[in-house]
Amino acid sequence: MMSSYAPSENLSDAARKIEAVLFVAASPVSVHELAELLSLSPSVVLEELRALRDALFRRRHGITIVEAPGGWRMASAEDVADVIAVFRDTVMTQKIRLSKAAVETLAVIAYNQPATRSEVEEIRGVRCERVIETLLSHGMIRIAGRRKGTGSPLLYRTTDRFLDVFGVASISELPTLEELDELAPAENRDFADDPAASFENATGVDSTNGSCEED
Repeated sequence: MMSSYAPSENLSDAARKIEAVLFVAASPVSVHELAELLSLSPSVVLEELRALRDALFRRRHGITIVEAPGGWRMASAEDVADVIAVFRDTVMTQKIRLSKAAVETLAVIAYNQPATRSEVEEIRGVRCERVIETLLSHGMIRIAGRRKGTGSPLLYRTTDRFLDVFGVASISELPTLEELDELAPAENRDFADDPAASFENATGVDSTNGSCEED
């Protein structure tokens, strides 16, 4: 099947809808999700995705769409990466200043997601309800459903904003626990003992003093 539009034509209705969905989506959207949403076959959706990506490139848009783990998402074009880096460093970093407690909680969620609040608190040994609320308000984590079982507690995952702030394309690009141990100063060599210190050292995140609400 040929593409539904040529370089000189307007976007097809399907491509416009896909573009809109990816624009508002908080996480990558799979081909099968788009196919079900638009009542199209996965092969047609994939063709429209590739054609949309090509059209954005040909028209020199500042954004593109990329295939990521879990589906497709919007991203900035490669040739504007320098200005995005400046924006991230000068604006986003200024807007997000996390306490040490927030960094600790974020590190636990990042390496154990999806995780419930009680699971985070079990690892940290302190109550973290307020810290989780702060991370939600900053858009660093999101609610990702509920754990099956007693009480059906909420599950938390990191967000695309988390990836942007820490300068990685996916969770798989974060340093492993072993790498964190190697990167941490000698006095903070054990990640399990102090995840925030190792996480800060490896990612360069700036944190302020603070702690979770004690039991």
